[in-house]
Amino acid sequence: MTSMTSMNILIKNGRVIDPASGFDAVCNVAIADGRIVQIGQIGLTGLTGDGFAAHSVIDASGCIVAPGLIDLSARLGEPGHEHEGMLQSELAAAVAGGITSVVCPPDTDPVLDEPGLVEMLKIRAEKLHQSRVFPLGALTRGLKGEALTEMAELTQSGCVAFSQAEVPIANTLVLLRALQYAASFGFAVWLRPQELHLGTGVAASGAMATRLGLSGVPVCAETIALHTIFELVRASGARVHVCRISSAAGVALMAAAKAEGLPVSCDVSINSLHLTDTDIGYFDSRMRLCPPLRQQRDRDALQHGLADGTIDALVSDHTPVSEDAKTLPFAEAEPGATGLELLLPLALKWGADTRQAGLMRALQVLTSGPAKILGASAGIAADAPGQLIKGGVADLCIFDATAQWTPEPSVLRSQGKHTPFSSHLLAGRVRYTLVGGRVAFRAGPPV
Repeated sequence: MTSMTSMNILIKNGRVIDPASGFDAVCNVAIADGRIVQIGQIGLTGLTGDGFAAHSVIDASGCIVAPGLIDLSARLGEPGHEHEGMLQSELAAAVAGGITSVVCPPDTDPVLDEPGLVEMLKIRAEKLHQSRVFPLGALTRGLKGEALTEMAELTQSGCVAFSQAEVPIANTLVLLRALQYAASFGFAVWLRPQELHLGTGVAASGAMATRLGLSGVPVCAETIALHTIFELVRASGARVHVCRISSAAGVALMAAAKAEGLPVSCDVSINSLHLTDTDIGYFDSRMRLCPPLRQQRDRDALQHGLADGTIDALVSDHTPVSEDAKTLPFAEAEPGATGLELLLPLALKWGADTRQAGLMRALQVLTSGPAKILGASAGIAADAPGQLIKGGVADLCIFDATAQWTPEPSVLRSQGKHTPFSSHLLAGRVRYTLVGGRVAFRAGPPV
């Protein structure tokens, strides 16, 4: 449900957790004019002389009140599927998952390489009054890896950084010039590390791919790309965010790059964090993903890297795929899975299962971690989404961490109904999502 106007809201009796500051206490949160005006033991009126009076009260007893989640990788279907209303359905899925800010890659149809396309996407998203949308602009025209886009104009139209999405640049000189140009203007570049010629397979190289007769993507497809990226960062000074790292070797290289002081960050998808190549089973096309699922040692390294801070953020890698495109033989099926509504419960599962993590870190990689990356990329103000502070923007997620559910197709709001976790019993259900002080999603009865 979307509220069109901001109102004074009192959220009471919830466990308020702010990973940015480490705050964790059962208390109340008061919201007015789209901002947080107080956090603490608050009455219904007379807040320290501010004249606050709640128009609406949300009882968050038994729930966690956290900053709105930030997803750094979600495809929303527009431009390209306006006739299907995909932007509306995918943003509805986002707020149902507690996600208040979404970064969308530029591999739309047409590609986000023109300011007008970016402006139209932003306008359409704002009219829906759901999640905030932060577009990535194409690094090269048409993602062809040849001519650079007009990055300055795309930034003015609303792009927060620049990316090639899933299309590696074959010409290293073009990539170097792109990074040099970006560095000269303070723009960030987001790259997925995959060498062009080695990354053409459909499954991770290994015993499982060999047994199933599937073409493989070796780990060196990622590590060669990472070596190249880091060398070019050294040469250009550009800030680079590495998208969806997938291997133990990749985690080790990222740790070394950070220890060196390079201006780099990275994320991992919910799929790579929890699944391995053995989950492909008997050619289950729901497991046809990009990057491909790797071995258990890789998954373990990803989990530990996310816990110790080598990996900065967890993403849904939301890629809605139609029924016709998914229900094909494994090698022919379109890669991708729905993930917006699964991001929170799968983060909570990882936090609970990983000894070094816990609830605070699980929320950190969904809030302040990605907010820091966005801030470094786009210079977003200090009171931006991702934290709960007095005077800060009122983007909040209120969820029951113990509520169990199964993400069957019938309960997903996204037009993409395929997920590797469709038969998994997950814990963590969003009750309310507030964006700029507006109730953008309500699972329970009206307040």
